[in-house]
Amino acid sequence: MKIVMLMGSPRPTGNTATVLEMVEESLAAGHEIKRYDVAQLNIIGCRGCYACADSPNEPGCVQRDDATGILDEILGADAIVYATPLYMWGVASDLRALMERHFCLVKTYGSPAKKSLVQGKRIAMLVTAAGPAENNADAIQTVFDRFASYCECEVAGKFVLPGCSVTEGPGEDARTLAGRLAEALTVESSIH
Repeated sequence: MKIVMLMGSPRPTGNTATVLEMVEESLAAGHEIKRYDVAQLNIIGCRGCYACADSPNEPGCVQRDDATGILDEILGADAIVYATPLYMWGVASDLRALMERHFCLVKTYGSPAKKSLVQGKRIAMLVTAAGPAENNADAIQTVFDRFASYCECEVAGKFVLPGCSVTEGPGEDARTLAGRLAEALTVESSIH
């Protein structure tokens, strides 16, 4: 199975990166894993120019930045993990810019001819939060569900790890959550 990991934290050794490494360790045997530290790359958000509409069978985005190669990797992947710290009840800005660029992966949205180039791909969300999950990480989960619906992807799970402080790290539950995420990506009947 080919899995693309999109790490959205601007802290390359922070809590999100630590938990994502645990997920990668759980997946290592028999899987091809490609990880991108999105905040370390040059990615511009969608410009809304609709030039991609002229390319029905490929992304067709006219912007030439690091997102181009990542979108190609996503097209060839079986599963994608979107990992982010919770920032202002949402996705960190660098990952958000890349998620906006998924616009070019869905063609003729809103019409009966709608076509998603990533239809059926398994996706999962990993969120690390300093605070609690309740009344804190609910909006990000709703947005992720809508993102998945737009892309016509299968949500393998939304995994939120609360109580991740900068000084104490991700805590004892991190490895369990990482294992659950890895299993959700690879077990066919696993929808959370």
